[in-house]
Amino acid sequence: MQIDHIPLDRLSVSKANMRAGKKPPDVSDILPSIIKRGVISPLFVRPKPAASDVEGCEAAHFEIIAGKRRYFASIEAAKQGKDDISLPCISLGEGDDAEALEISMIENMLRQNPDAVTQWESYTKLVKQGRSVEDISATFALSELQVKRILALGNLLPRIREACRAEEIDAATVRHLTLATKAQQKAWLALFDDADSYAPRGQQLKAWLFGGASISVSTALFDLGAFSGQIVTNLFEEDGYFADADQFWAAQSAEIEQRKAAYLAAGWSDVQIIPPHEHFSSWEYEKTPKRKGGRVYIQCRDNGEVIFHEGYLTRKEAQHARKGDGDTGAGMTKPARPELTSTLTNYVDLHRHAAVRTELAARPHVAFCVMVAHAICGSPLWAVKVQEQHSRSDAINESIENCIAETRFDERRRAVLDVLGFDPERASVTRQGYDSANLVPLVKRLLELPENVVLDVSAVVMAETLASGSELIEMLGVTLGVSMTDYWQPDEAFYDLLRDKEVATAVLAEVGGSSVAEANAKETGKVIKSVIADCLTGENGRKKQDAWVPRWMAFPPSAYTTRGGVATVTAANRASSIGESEAASEPAPAMPVEAAEAPIGDAPDVEVHVEAGAAAEVQCEAGESAEAEAEQLAA
Repeated sequence: MQIDHIPLDRLSVSKANMRAGKKPPDVSDILPSIIKRGVISPLFVRPKPAASDVEGCEAAHFEIIAGKRRYFASIEAAKQGKDDISLPCISLGEGDDAEALEISMIENMLRQNPDAVTQWESYTKLVKQGRSVEDISATFALSELQVKRILALGNLLPRIREACRAEEIDAATVRHLTLATKAQQKAWLALFDDADSYAPRGQQLKAWLFGGASISVSTALFDLGAFSGQIVTNLFEEDGYFADADQFWAAQSAEIEQRKAAYLAAGWSDVQIIPPHEHFSSWEYEKTPKRKGGRVYIQCRDNGEVIFHEGYLTRKEAQHARKGDGDTGAGMTKPARPELTSTLTNYVDLHRHAAVRTELAARPHVAFCVMVAHAICGSPLWAVKVQEQHSRSDAINESIENCIAETRFDERRRAVLDVLGFDPERASVTRQGYDSANLVPLVKRLLELPENVVLDVSAVVMAETLASGSELIEMLGVTLGVSMTDYWQPDEAFYDLLRDKEVATAVLAEVGGSSVAEANAKETGKVIKSVIADCLTGENGRKKQDAWVPRWMAFPPSAYTTRGGVATVTAANRASSIGESEAASEPAPAMPVEAAEAPIGDAPDVEVHVEAGAAAEVQCEAGESAEAEAEQLAA
């Protein structure tokens, strides 16, 4: 393969170029370097056929397969006075357009990623020219599913694709629109183009497309092979949805009735089906085995999911059974007809819920206590996860377990567990999964505590559920003025994981000075790390470097090289860009973050002193009862 320098006037852009188009590309990012240094990376070209439709084309003319932006940047450079511009080119054989397009795509994808619509246009051309999905997948090192997802954009109306290219529509909305019929797309576009209307997006769009209920095929109890209704495949979620909710429920209900009959045949005293929009509240029931008259409750949800609760009685029935007020076992007396039908119960529940939540919204302290209890215990509507301080590396686990920050946090956590009446040896205040038995008592307990104590509890819960490696960590670290020198010092795990020699040399220059780094530049990584350790401890005649942390660990973080790949820096940049995008709205003045000192504990007037770098101290003093404090707060 030979590189030739071809003058600009003997080059033109091929129609097989994936970036071919009438509109000149934006070359502002590469123009300065091309003006200064010219084009370094060669273009891919092929001889232009003699029967070309390009004006001025000669036998020695070449068309550009890959390198359109470099070509147009060179034209701009020529306009600015740079003479006699010739571009380095690799000339290919004539070949077919499919082959040329593949080369164009491979070369361009290694440079500036094309948008999804441009990829779709190019993949579609390849398909029309005989390339299969498997061929495209192998050529571009993509999975077949990824190729199919791009090709799915062909289901969209041209107007929607152009809006996608212009970034007027977010990616999630585009994915859901690929599931829509042409009529639905037209209806959505009418809303999108109407300034006075709202076009649903994201998850709301999915609900709009499926008539309020997007039911996944994964929820079906029945045999999908025997289902006669339409299933819409979702390539982006590797799942499918039932196009007609009524058809789904007809098949699902038939299967539920069969399951009910099987339960009764197996000896269960009763099977009750709970329809959608009604709830199975586990705190209203008590676990009861089959031999003692336990029922099966089949809970149906709006999303198509069906949950089987085996072996339950209402708490009242269970109490009667324990007292001998009723029969037990399969011959248990049939309960009397309930006073309220399920529909009337739903009516009463929703009205009472509306009243309670209105009053709750006007009482922030009570609402805050309920929110904290939800975060700790969960609820039928809440799912809160704890960020595990765990790694697959035993060395990292040991490092985290023994670090200053984890020790101090564990002391705070133990104090909160104690005041809430939980086992202080629990791994977290926040429970994993919904626990109805503790929710109401916990809310009552929180309402008995002073507000600042509830804040201490919420702070620990929030800290336990703070996602590691997130943009929020970066923002909070800067906002709180976190100094990592107060919490971290080099340990064995750190030295073992510091394996990049260029980075290690830069660290050595930072802790020991440039002269020490230069003197050890040719040494092994092991030697360099030992010198770093000596500089940080003051051993072997080295001057001790106090209060040092690696750049990537500080707030805000930075890197030692220009290679990238520093996750904390990437997250910090994202957090900064998010903050800049919100700069138009005036932020509220930041409140000073102070250590809390407040009563906490089961005994009267228990105080927790939460001080930076110190353990939580619990002091009990005589005083008013917790009930009296609660009455004062309520007043």
